[in-house]
Amino acid sequence: MLEVEALRDTALSWIAHTDPKDWLLVLLSPLFFLTVSIEWLRFRHATDKKGKPIYNLRDSMDSMTLGGVYTFLDVLIVVALVLPAMTWAYAHRLATIEITPWRFAALYLGVEFCYYWFHRASHRIRWFWCAHVVHHASEFMNFTTAMRQSWLYSFAGNWLFYTPMVLLGFEPRWVLFALSLNLGYQFFVHTQWIDKLPAPIEFIFNTPSHHRAHHGRNPRYVDRNYGGTLIIFDRLFGTFVPETETVDYGLVRQVHSHNPLWLTVHEWVDMIRDIMRPGPLTQRLKHLWAPPEWERQEQGGQARDNRAHAPERSSRPHHATRP
Repeated sequence: MLEVEALRDTALSWIAHTDPKDWLLVLLSPLFFLTVSIEWLRFRHATDKKGKPIYNLRDSMDSMTLGGVYTFLDVLIVVALVLPAMTWAYAHRLATIEITPWRFAALYLGVEFCYYWFHRASHRIRWFWCAHVVHHASEFMNFTTAMRQSWLYSFAGNWLFYTPMVLLGFEPRWVLFALSLNLGYQFFVHTQWIDKLPAPIEFIFNTPSHHRAHHGRNPRYVDRNYGGTLIIFDRLFGTFVPETETVDYGLVRQVHSHNPLWLTVHEWVDMIRDIMRPGPLTQRLKHLWAPPEWERQEQGGQARDNRAHAPERSSRPHHATRP
């Protein structure tokens, strides 16, 4: 009996001192894998509108490996860095907001707003794109694609986007719990199984149709539809595009590798390589915060914008492939 109580206390202590996102992912893992299994049984021999298989075993294994290691490493970084930082932010909060159902709804909307800007920054600021690119490296769209996460998200500082909610007065555990629900929802929009939903749902929520477009490298789809649960902020800030033409999944400059480590670090390597190239220090450092496609001319330190068709573009023009 004492051993059972000790195990219970240990489990509760672990939950209290880790990101709810991590233990929620663990708790939901059976549901995720059941959903993947059902989708795989349904579509294992199916092709998409371009004639490409919906499932590729090696690609799915890459995604699940990346997701598994991400969950483990994220716990370590959260305990060592994120929770102490958010605890400090909460100690300097503007107010104390006790959670009620309506206040949690307001918190969730605030977290969605923060997620929109985190996601947009992850495409438009190279530092954050270095962490996010791995999620877009798959040329397939199915539930396993949702598991394809960067091991370096927390290192890159994705959690910084949610600290304003803590500074406002929401407890870190509630902020992280709201984010966990948001990310859990997003698992289910990574699929070709579900077509467009009724218009009112498509207008308000991030749906599989909207997220398929987000993962497309078609010029009209690049850097669009950043919402997590909702699509309203994309409509408000001009980044929404509906799914109309057949989606071509992947990166504009595709990385050809099945090595999880290289998939995780290749863009970091490219960024460091660009920073180390000779030139004015201000231009070299600009590679940290400029859009991913920004380049310096070899002489004169002038910026060159190679965006061909879209107002925003989430690809690197070079160094993106390795056997």
